[in-house]
Amino acid sequence: MGGQAPVVQRIRIRYAKRGPLRFTSHRDFARAFERALRRAGVPIAFSQGFTPHPKISYASAAPTGVGSEAEYLEIGLRAEVDPNQLRLALDAALSPGLDVLDAVVADAGSLADRIDASRWRIELPSVDPVVAAAAVQAFLDAGEVPVERMTKQGRRTFDARAAVTHFAVTEQSDLPSGAFPAPCAIIDLVVRQVTPAVRPDDVLSGLRVVAGLEPPVPPRVTRLAQGTLTAQGEIVDPLDADREDAAIGGR
Repeated sequence: MGGQAPVVQRIRIRYAKRGPLRFTSHRDFARAFERALRRAGVPIAFSQGFTPHPKISYASAAPTGVGSEAEYLEIGLRAEVDPNQLRLALDAALSPGLDVLDAVVADAGSLADRIDASRWRIELPSVDPVVAAAAVQAFLDAGEVPVERMTKQGRRTFDARAAVTHFAVTEQSDLPSGAFPAPCAIIDLVVRQVTPAVRPDDVLSGLRVVAGLEPPVPPRVTRLAQGTLTAQGEIVDPLDADREDAAIGGR
């Protein structure tokens, strides 16, 4: 019996969820991405079995309602393609707001193994930055910040403090003029991947626990980066290693 064509090339992709499309759930995005693959004529490989599935693996998808500039996935192809042409074709096939930013040929190793932290921007409209800074400092000073969240295993209590490696209110002078209404506290947050995962909403719950901070309007959260956290506190794009290997191989 003939099986599915083997994977001859793997491509790693970075994409963004912007504007109203940040409310797209992971399942909705997966369906939209599979339709985009078909429209773009991408030679996607499929799994074996009675109900073959396209060879797509996702890494650490952002929660529904959260914007992102750094979502990642990997696809297996049954024919080789030019990654830049693939990026352009997929970006054109997806709705504006679901934007394909980068595509590289994957080298050895796992994409997931290159992601151990995320950087987030949290916008708190109608919150005075001075008040937010005091709440952030109270969070950082706490040895432990217990928060509750409903999980698949039921309601769980866990420490939101241990996963946070950087937490600060951004100086308004560092932002474009008129970018946010005043007052608006802008928080820069870096969180390591732990189990259970600590999300920005968990950290905001922690601010309520330690400082009673209750934003009067819903916050706006955007993931700015994810990858490997260095000793200097920087996050390395997980596609950098693939680009470096491609450059070495092209010499």
